[in-house]
Amino acid sequence: MWMPVPSSPCFTLPHFRNTPISNASPQSSPVLFLRADTPKPPPQKENTVQALLKPLASLAIFCFAFAPNAALPQEKDSAQVAASHSETALTIYNQNFFVAREKIPLDLESGVNQITFNGATSHLEPNSVILRDPSGRALQILEQSYRNDPISQELLLSLYEGKTLNFLIDRNGKEETVTGKVIRSGYVPTSAYYGQQTGYPQPGASQPIIEVEGILRFGLPGQPLFPALTEDSILKPTLSWLLRTDHPGKSDAELSYVSGGMSWQADYNLVISDSKKGSEVSSKDLGGQQTNLIDLVGWITMRNQSGKSFENARIKLMAGDVNKIQPNEVRNRMYAAAKSIAMEADAMAPVVTEKAFDEFHLYTLERPATLRDEETKQVEFVRSTGLTAQRLYVYDGAEIAQYGYYSPEQARDDTNYGTVSNSKIWVMQEFKNSEANHLGIPLPKGRLRFYRRDTDGHLEFVGENSIDHTPKDETIRVYTGNSFDLHGERKRTNFHLDSTAHWMEETFEIKVRNHKKEAANIRVVEHLYRWNNWRIKEKSTDWTKKDAQTIEFPVTVAPDGEQVVTYTVHYSW
Repeated sequence: MWMPVPSSPCFTLPHFRNTPISNASPQSSPVLFLRADTPKPPPQKENTVQALLKPLASLAIFCFAFAPNAALPQEKDSAQVAASHSETALTIYNQNFFVAREKIPLDLESGVNQITFNGATSHLEPNSVILRDPSGRALQILEQSYRNDPISQELLLSLYEGKTLNFLIDRNGKEETVTGKVIRSGYVPTSAYYGQQTGYPQPGASQPIIEVEGILRFGLPGQPLFPALTEDSILKPTLSWLLRTDHPGKSDAELSYVSGGMSWQADYNLVISDSKKGSEVSSKDLGGQQTNLIDLVGWITMRNQSGKSFENARIKLMAGDVNKIQPNEVRNRMYAAAKSIAMEADAMAPVVTEKAFDEFHLYTLERPATLRDEETKQVEFVRSTGLTAQRLYVYDGAEIAQYGYYSPEQARDDTNYGTVSNSKIWVMQEFKNSEANHLGIPLPKGRLRFYRRDTDGHLEFVGENSIDHTPKDETIRVYTGNSFDLHGERKRTNFHLDSTAHWMEETFEIKVRNHKKEAANIRVVEHLYRWNNWRIKEKSTDWTKKDAQTIEFPVTVAPDGEQVVTYTVHYSW
């Protein structure tokens, strides 16, 4: 056998390169599934030539490993880039979307470059993507692609429809393989789950059909054993670009985009205690209502369901009713105000701060935080003690919810309308969001949970409700439940209708009883729902007009006492 004489101490090895995964037919590709109990082939006897070449091959490998230029040349088809965690910023909206800004390193050559970024989210809006070089280098984006079909068993099975696969089964405790032909994979694209699929859904399309030994069956006979992945398979949602530039070199580009899958809300915990004698605000100052002192702690709760984790991100929270086109209307549209937020780069404040931004309010977290995928994180953002609040009792005795579909004429003509009584008396908490009341900051919408400390020192939950976005110096009033020891009763005692003369009169009697050990101030609310032209002819108690068709009778009920309110209203049309 003729062998060339090497020109160096080591043999010259053949040229190696990383080759992409073959696009060959799955039937001819090597199977990647390995069995631990696979029998080894019997050893073969070496011939004379193999015995002579074996030490020379070992010498060649040794020389190659220690050669100064031993790196294997690779073909540079696409550059993979990753985000810099230290430069990540998020602005989260309480409408299940957010704006992300990340820095990604680019090393570009003159001409056209293919860049791939596999750190995209699962709910990214492709039309919102902005890629720019802060240094001012011109980047011409020839193409941009977003793929959200990471490889899965179902997706890979769809690539083998019409072909034969091996399936691993457990038969009597032993692993065996059976061969089956994939008739239908049952793969449903991700877009179908988020309303992006056009046309009509196909019933039963998610059920795979496999032919085994000439018999069709629904479902997989076992674990499918796949050959190699296809060349264009991805493991994560991926953004890719074709970029052209005349200025080669390295730089950190800024990537901004809008994505769904992240939201935040405010949660407020309020601990109520009875006001003590000598407090700055007395019950007389508050119209005779029972006063409480409240300690308030506000938490920001952030939820990340974007399909991506963000490490050490600077986080801002946008509070307000931002107009956003919803997925069931039009997907993947750019929101201009969110885009401007993504381009902003304010420095982090030393504490959680609030500021007005456009027509909304921004809350900036105290320090960078990590938000992992499928994680819920809470941060305290407000704490206040000594808030003065009132406990209100309201009796709205007319049970008219079942008449919600009535027109004004139907409410006027139905003689039984509004005669059903509701006996529950509401408990409400009211306080002013002002600096004088130890608060005075814009409060984002969220849930208020009220607690009261028992005589043993334990906190007991006494009700909750939610508030909308509340500016400073506004009054917050929330319903927290029904009183156990207060009871209401309402009935109509007189009714007269003259359809010819176009008028109506009716009289009501309302009783409120107090089974407490202390007096209770109750607001009796009446809705003059028959018609918008009305006047009170007779009354037992003074009343105040709250709106065009609502009046209120304030009464004080002694312990174990009862108060009766009567009035007659005259309608004309």
